[in-house]
Amino acid sequence: MLIQIVIFLIGLAVLSWSADKFVYGASALAKNFGVSPMMIGLTIVAMGSSAPEIVVSATASINGNPNTAVGNALGSNITNIALVLGITALIKPLLVSSTTLKRELPVLLLVTLFAVYFLSDSYLSPVEGIILITMFVIVLGGMAWLSFKVDKNDPLIAETEDEIPNNVPTVNAVTWVIVGLVMLPLSAHFLVESAVFIARHFGVSDLVIGLTIIALGTSLPELAASIAGVRKGEDDLALGNIIGSNIFNILAVLAMPGLIAPGLLDADASSRDSYVMLGLTILLFVFCFNLRGTRQINRYEGGIFVLAFLAYQYWLFA
Repeated sequence: MLIQIVIFLIGLAVLSWSADKFVYGASALAKNFGVSPMMIGLTIVAMGSSAPEIVVSATASINGNPNTAVGNALGSNITNIALVLGITALIKPLLVSSTTLKRELPVLLLVTLFAVYFLSDSYLSPVEGIILITMFVIVLGGMAWLSFKVDKNDPLIAETEDEIPNNVPTVNAVTWVIVGLVMLPLSAHFLVESAVFIARHFGVSDLVIGLTIIALGTSLPELAASIAGVRKGEDDLALGNIIGSNIFNILAVLAMPGLIAPGLLDADASSRDSYVMLGLTILLFVFCFNLRGTRQINRYEGGIFVLAFLAYQYWLFA
């Protein structure tokens, strides 16, 4: 058991590191080819933040553990909102001023409703997987289009430009992309194998292991990035990373079991976890979406998120 725990921790560390290097290389490569920082931020960086979840979900599905894949998708979204944004807002209230984010929030709510509907019968079909991955491509294209239409005074522009690597030689950028593409699936394989072993040892279901230890592990980079972002005054970027990650988690991560291992799922995913994800997404929408101007996710609201996360964890294991 100790060996499996060590393998899990090493796999998690390598997964996070390789995802970071992949995003670094892909962003630098796109910048060298003249792609605007805003487009890089809304597409490559946002998609890259979900890269660990996508690879883990695909690996779990290939290994015949679709419930782990579904749990990873739902659990990551729950953790991103309740724990990551909650802790970040407790450290420093998040000022929501970007009109770009206010356009993305309704998209997040819409795709969350799609996910709840698709999971309502505790069955994920190939058709539903195809619909989700098609929506993923459409949303990605929409975000690329949005990068051309964004207001030049949008604070997200300056925050994004500060995060895009500069003066990285193309050879170095390509090297990091290749390293990321090789190490991501390799580390995900060992991560999933060890996580399933640990779950079986303690009598925990595949769904719960995806909802908890894997989801928490793959969300740690978002927590670190969000805390670092708000400390530098990049509130919109910190929130944008979470919103983009959650959109891609539903459309790309949840699509994997539908495409690779369609079939019946643990009933708790539809009756419990999907509604927790929906409730937290609605709460985020209420806290952020203010037509009258800027809005803060204050410490009180951050505390609500963290308490909701703790209550959910208790519910899972009670």
